[in-house]
Amino acid sequence: MSDGEERGRIAFYRFARVVITGSCRLLFDVRVTGKEHVPASGVFIVAPSHRSLLDVPITGAITPRRIRFMAKESLFTTKFGAWLFSTLGAIRVERGTTDRGALRASQAALEAGEPLAIFPEGTRREGPVLGDLFDGAAYVALKLGVPIVPVGIGGSEQILATQRVLPRLHRVRVVVGEPLRPAAAVGTVRRSDVTALTAQLRERLQCCFDEARAGAGVP
Repeated sequence: MSDGEERGRIAFYRFARVVITGSCRLLFDVRVTGKEHVPASGVFIVAPSHRSLLDVPITGAITPRRIRFMAKESLFTTKFGAWLFSTLGAIRVERGTTDRGALRASQAALEAGEPLAIFPEGTRREGPVLGDLFDGAAYVALKLGVPIVPVGIGGSEQILATQRVLPRLHRVRVVVGEPLRPAAAVGTVRRSDVTALTAQLRERLQCCFDEARAGAGVP
């Protein structure tokens, strides 16, 4: 891809972000606290809670920089979908497999200087308690020595839950927590270190999620 094409994609992302996040603020009163925890420069992994399809555009409200997102393979099956999500910087992932290509693309995005979002619960869940977290975010963070920024999103499940077809209005609160800053692994990433970092992420993300839900008026 040429530099001009890449600049065009970034410009499109910024335009789409302004339109979509602006619409979300207007419709759902989206408010973000803890923006000071988002690194002003350098790369990082964004680790949001996941209760709704709206969590993807809502997460984009935490920073004007382009955030690369993991996206399921089915979103790329049409020409329009492939163009749209590729232009927005999505990284396609084949669910249910160990997608080494997606892992390499994730690392490449970070190494190129762009933040990367990984939903550590893997897919949309329900309720106030986080589901089991996958180790992908912790593994990549340890491998490259980049911070993980936990992001709790409260209220999105009330707007558009997994089984709901039509959205309804509800306020949304986003809470950005203090980053976890692991040192880069020397040599092979140890399983024990990945497990420990995932446990730390779960604790911090649950706190952010609890605060976001309370702020959104979710019982």
